[in-house]
Amino acid sequence: MSTTLPSQTLPKQVEPPTFTLSPLGPESVDAEIIALPVLPGDDALLIGPGAADLEDHHDLLGHLEFEGATGSAGEVTTYAVTGSGALRQILLIGVGEQRRDDFRRAGAALARAVRDRTHVVTTIPAVDPEVGLEPFVAGATLASFLFHWRSEGAPWTPVETITLADLGDDQAAALERAEAIARAGWRARFYATVPSNLKNPAWLAEQATALAGETGLKIDVWDEERLAAEGFGGIVAVGQGSATPPRLIRLDYTPRKAGRKTPTIVLVGKGITFDTGGLNIKPGDGMLNMKRDMTGGAVVLAVMSALAEVGCPVKVVGLIASAENAISGSALRPGDVVAHYGGRTSEVTNTDAEGRLVLADAMAYAAEKVKPAAMVDIATLTGAMRVALGQTLAGCFADDDELAARLIEASDASGEALWRMPLVADYEEKLSSKVADADNAPGGPGAITAALFLHHFTGGVPWAHVDVAGGDAYADVHELTPGPTGFGARVLLTWLAGADPLDGVGA
Repeated sequence: MSTTLPSQTLPKQVEPPTFTLSPLGPESVDAEIIALPVLPGDDALLIGPGAADLEDHHDLLGHLEFEGATGSAGEVTTYAVTGSGALRQILLIGVGEQRRDDFRRAGAALARAVRDRTHVVTTIPAVDPEVGLEPFVAGATLASFLFHWRSEGAPWTPVETITLADLGDDQAAALERAEAIARAGWRARFYATVPSNLKNPAWLAEQATALAGETGLKIDVWDEERLAAEGFGGIVAVGQGSATPPRLIRLDYTPRKAGRKTPTIVLVGKGITFDTGGLNIKPGDGMLNMKRDMTGGAVVLAVMSALAEVGCPVKVVGLIASAENAISGSALRPGDVVAHYGGRTSEVTNTDAEGRLVLADAMAYAAEKVKPAAMVDIATLTGAMRVALGQTLAGCFADDDELAARLIEASDASGEALWRMPLVADYEEKLSSKVADADNAPGGPGAITAALFLHHFTGGVPWAHVDVAGGDAYADVHELTPGPTGFGARVLLTWLAGADPLDGVGA
């Protein structure tokens, strides 16, 4: 007897804060909360822009001294205001040495301190707008992130509006870029967090189609029949055990001033919407967070959504190889041989090494059909990377030093830290198989051999592989709230928003 499952509908989700600019001082903006920056001085603490008029009526420095404040980045000291006006609270927030990380942490601390509020005005970015605006907005936005599926509604809501005082319209373009990058990080987190009883390859394709309609991107989606007909053997094989069939999603961005000579970059994202491990089943604890195994696809989708807003000067093709790695009578078996797009074959010695099988198809397609100037894939690929670098760093492999340098530079600016890993040719022999071109699970060092496996599908295009396996936060840490982090959207957008993302690449 067949059973029809009830349809799943997400409840209304919270929205990120909206940011506005005001050339006026904070005391001239009608708000219930003012947040001022606290700077460590040589002999005493200093309070940044906006403090002078407020200190006529409030002993803020005395309060900081009484509370033992240090001015360290993200430290919050609360000063209560009584009276008949709208102002009820002054938050004194440390900005430490005023580095990008310090402003990001200050923004995150502010966001947490004003949850469930309507409006806060702050001068924190005004300390140094060139350094502080973008990271402050990222910190305040992402520390406001919340996903919920509760019958009673969200347990808290982000502050609705953050007014950036002492900043005029000359910062409008910088603010627009900052919000685009921050909201892409939010979008990536959302996609990675949606539970897999709703999220499957078809759902992900629906999200991409809706996003393309909103942003003017071109879209093409391969269903399971077209994937099989056109030779995408890796994607088909990984998805064949699931009741929800696989998809390949292509999104195309073209800048307004593009010409015939405008180069193209390809982004490839792993979109495994749930990973049981297949017949090589994961232990229960290892399976619990596998709704986030499509983080790479979530990042590519989020990045594509924001390219126009950040003014990306090159063409970008985003490819999301999506499947559910499930267990059934039709599931991929250990010992099976998969023929990838373009003909290269893989012996499947471990069905839990499925991500590289789907990425390989998409990469081979990109090399043959798109012929890009550079290719970057991003994936929650190996537990070995998480063991090596933990939860806060991602590994970056590259066969082009300049491409690696551009990505590392973007990681330093964005706050999503990449650590370059060695692409060691001496381990190539580990990939050997007795029956196919390669073994999909050649063993340790696992992160390196996985990268070497993928390298065969680049077609000689300058390439980088970003392994974001440590993509979970377990507590409020700086700009992150608990859950899948969506790591990668900010670093890729920072790179792609540069004046010349391909500077020196392939030379």
